[in-house]
Amino acid sequence: MSSMTLAAEQDAAPEDAEDGVWLACIECGATFAPFDAVRYRCDDCDGLLEARYADPPTFEDFEGEGVWRYSAALPFDEGVSLPEGNTPLHYVPRLEESVGVNTLRVKHEGMNPTGSFKDRGMTVGVRVAEELGVDRLACASTGNTSAALAAYGARAGLETLVLLPAGKVAAGKVAQASLHGARILEVDGNFDACLDIVQDLAERGEAYLLNSLNPFRLEGQKTIGLEILEEFYADEGRYPDRIVLPVGNAGNTAALFKCFRELVRSGQLDADEVPRLTGVQAEGAAPMVEAVENGWDHTERWDEVETRATAIRIGNPVNAPKALPGIRETGGTAVAVSDEEITDAQRSLAAEGVGVEPASAASVAGLRKLRDRGVVGDEEDVVCLTTGHLLKDPDAAAEAGGDPEPVPNDTDAVLERLGN
Repeated sequence: MSSMTLAAEQDAAPEDAEDGVWLACIECGATFAPFDAVRYRCDDCDGLLEARYADPPTFEDFEGEGVWRYSAALPFDEGVSLPEGNTPLHYVPRLEESVGVNTLRVKHEGMNPTGSFKDRGMTVGVRVAEELGVDRLACASTGNTSAALAAYGARAGLETLVLLPAGKVAAGKVAQASLHGARILEVDGNFDACLDIVQDLAERGEAYLLNSLNPFRLEGQKTIGLEILEEFYADEGRYPDRIVLPVGNAGNTAALFKCFRELVRSGQLDADEVPRLTGVQAEGAAPMVEAVENGWDHTERWDEVETRATAIRIGNPVNAPKALPGIRETGGTAVAVSDEEITDAQRSLAAEGVGVEPASAASVAGLRKLRDRGVVGDEEDVVCLTTGHLLKDPDAAAEAGGDPEPVPNDTDAVLERLGN
């Protein structure tokens, strides 16, 4: 049975595992010592790698706060921290009622230190970089990865290089990377072209790649799933039926699936308690949706992608081989939404006091569409993941909001305007 199923038994730890941690190829099963060399893909078949652990964690192993509360499920006891994690699981009663599900909660990852979920991956990934002794970190980015890498690289005192698609990254994110001291190169191409270049640099030994192709990035991101399960159970006495999340490179989908597989293996979750993973993409950048709808085990690269949800403007999701099994094994699905539907969902979240960038609102837009289609039932308990803060893309926020109204410098004029 494939290791990418909920019921799979994990192979025994290889002899070169370090402290019960090793890397394993999801395609051929080859295993590697985790820190003896820089490695992103399998030496034997070029497949994607996963971090594996001899002792899967239980909820009783977790203590403290934030991402490093879950150190028993991570390769180190602590990392390069700002700190991160411990993000709110919001109640959204009006939105819950309008969508028409039993329970709707919103996990707002925009409340991490640099304003996105990427901080969870970077606290682990930059710690691994220290262990490997590299001196330059690098990523391709639609914006959030670059902001997080720049901040955590600065914290660790390491040189940071980010490649961005020219003219396609929100100003707030570029400003973050710049202020934190990253070297920023704008590439005449889209995100996928930037990632091609960064992978080439990594293969030449010029930089340590910290995109989600790096298996240790996803270790930090799987703590989103652990927090959701713990928080939802504490409030509701049960686990959610479904988690709906935006999909770009599909790293979070892959990470959450890995989280659930580890909990099933440790006996903390039954397979029928695992939430259904449901991915949402923008219509102009939806290769994962295409694959799910066609029953493919792979994605076809979209060379031309466009959406105002810049954080998920990606045409070649590198984690698709990990994420597609996650959607299918959990009984989930994927759906594409229009930019107009995304903006409407962004406004609805803002009306509940939850401020998110456009890509984040895709989860709510997708849930609405799936409710309309009858895919999501009215009895379901649902968590929507929002991945980045409103101020990540202030121009989009201003466009979605109302325009300021000019008034004379006079109280009566203000009252007259309010009356109108």
